[in-house]
Amino acid sequence: MNVMRPQSAPGRPLAATQGLIDVDIHPRPKSLHCYDPWLSQAMRDRLHTYGMRPRHGYVKGPPYFKAMPLASRKDAWTPEGGVPASDPAFMATQHLDFHGIDVGVLNPLQPSGQGDQNNAFSAAMAYAVNEWQLHNWVAVDDRLRASVVVPYEDPEASAKEIRARAGDPRFCQVLVMSRTSHPLGNPKYWPILEAAEEVGLPIGVHAFGYSGWAMTNGGWPSFYIEEVSEHATSCQSLVNSLVLEGALERFPKLRIVLIECGFGWLPSVAWRLDRHFPSLRHELPHLTRLPSQQIRDQIWVSTQPIEEPPRPEQLLDCMGWIGWDRILYASDYPHWDFDDPRTAIPTYIPESHRAAIYGGNARQVYGF
Repeated sequence: MNVMRPQSAPGRPLAATQGLIDVDIHPRPKSLHCYDPWLSQAMRDRLHTYGMRPRHGYVKGPPYFKAMPLASRKDAWTPEGGVPASDPAFMATQHLDFHGIDVGVLNPLQPSGQGDQNNAFSAAMAYAVNEWQLHNWVAVDDRLRASVVVPYEDPEASAKEIRARAGDPRFCQVLVMSRTSHPLGNPKYWPILEAAEEVGLPIGVHAFGYSGWAMTNGGWPSFYIEEVSEHATSCQSLVNSLVLEGALERFPKLRIVLIECGFGWLPSVAWRLDRHFPSLRHELPHLTRLPSQQIRDQIWVSTQPIEEPPRPEQLLDCMGWIGWDRILYASDYPHWDFDDPRTAIPTYIPESHRAAIYGGNARQVYGF
């Protein structure tokens, strides 16, 4: 059943004249039993007996405490005391209705089974999470679109899941995490990239994931703020990999959407690659285009968390280089660093560009 739309939304920004599309909403199950209908008995037993086992040593929880419980806003806990973003109706009232969201993209994080140590279990969980999105979320609110969750450390199983969802308009992208066991451009992951290009779905790369490796080049950091800052550096590495391994050239119609990792770093990464490319390209005979050309043609970014430099012209220069048609609004609901659309996009950005960021760009890249 579809929800009723309010006549007006008090939180809808006036500049959203091309619609308001949120590319980062994080639904969460009320309990792990929500996945049971779509798991075999063997996989249900594994889930409820052993739980999920990500590829890192902190099996019982994340290695760093969050700023808030479940990294969520205090007011996002449901009236019944349920975990944030576990009740579609409450989420719709608090976020979709209040802010006048036209389309919301679901990005299920943990507990989703992505990157689990057991590939067969990871694949079973991905299927269950995808069905759960359709039945528990998209079916009750037609403003929502699901992401194809894949067991990305098993690329062949991931490609199979992508192709199984092909042509279903309720899915708008393939979802992977930024911290894979190898850099994302590695040929190991090409079956995922190939399948996504084949079926015409963008790949949404969301910050997080536990690959079994420390998130820095020098070991495990001490503080949560270091982990948060590392969201950007993990995506720098995967952009380098996608370009230099030849993945973007091999799959020229592939679209990559970077979510929750900032974007102020992207121009400097492209400049550095371009600077080294002429003198080092002898080891890259498979590349025919400058790295910056590949990046500007095939990579999109989201606004949460948007950089806020002290001088407006610095942000304008950065966004202009990336491309005003390559930037998408994201709220990160229900997390503590949620970005309200009324205040997330600085007003010194020209109104036509703000309108595109709020909705027009997402319509283009996702085909809404």
